[in-house]
Amino acid sequence: MKRQARDWDAGRWTTQPISAQRSGHGLYVEAAKGSDFWEKTLYGFQRSTGHGLLAPFAEQSAVEVSFELNGFDSLYDQAGLLLWSSRSQWIKAGIEVNDGVPCLGAVVTDGYSDWSLCPVPSWRERIVTIRASRTQDAVIIRATAGGEPWRTFRVARFAPPDGAEAGPFLCSPERAGFAVRFVSWFESEPDAELHWLPPLPST
Repeated sequence: MKRQARDWDAGRWTTQPISAQRSGHGLYVEAAKGSDFWEKTLYGFQRSTGHGLLAPFAEQSAVEVSFELNGFDSLYDQAGLLLWSSRSQWIKAGIEVNDGVPCLGAVVTDGYSDWSLCPVPSWRERIVTIRASRTQDAVIIRATAGGEPWRTFRVARFAPPDGAEAGPFLCSPERAGFAVRFVSWFESEPDAELHWLPPLPST
C-alpha cells in the first residue's frame, strides 16, 4: 500500500493551540483550557474551539495519525483524528479519558453530535494510530496501538458536499496544560473493503 507522509506545515489550524513545536519528526502540541468540539446533544451547547490541524482529504483515500498516549490524566483529555466538512458536519475519533480510563471513541456530528466509547486501559503509554478511509458515502475508522491488530470501531456516513479536510486534533475541555506528542501523519490508498485490514503502521 502506498503511504505518503504529510508535513506538519501542510495543515491549517481550526483554532490555534497554546503552542505547537517540532519534536524530532513529530509535533508537540499544547491545548487551551476549554477547547472542544461538540454540537448541542444532551448538553445544549455548541463548541468549535478544539485544535484541528487540517489538510485536504480526498474521496477514495485514507488518512492516519499517530500519537503518544502519555499525560492523558483528566476527564475529557482527548486527541486523535478530525474529519471536517463544516462547523456542523465533522467527525472526531481517537482517545478520550472518561471516568479515569482512556477510551477509544468517536463523535459523529451532522447538526447534532453523538458519542461512542470503548475502554482501552492497556493502551496507556503506547503509540496509538487512528485511521479513516473514505469509500463511497462513508468512512471506515480503525485504531491500533503497540502493534496490536487493527480494531474497526466506527462506520459512519461522511459525504461532504464541498470537499473535506482531515488531520490530527486535540482538545482539553476541563484543564490547562494538556499536551500531546503527535508522531506521524500519513495519507494513503483507501481500504479495499470493510473486512480487509490495512498494513500496521511502522511507528
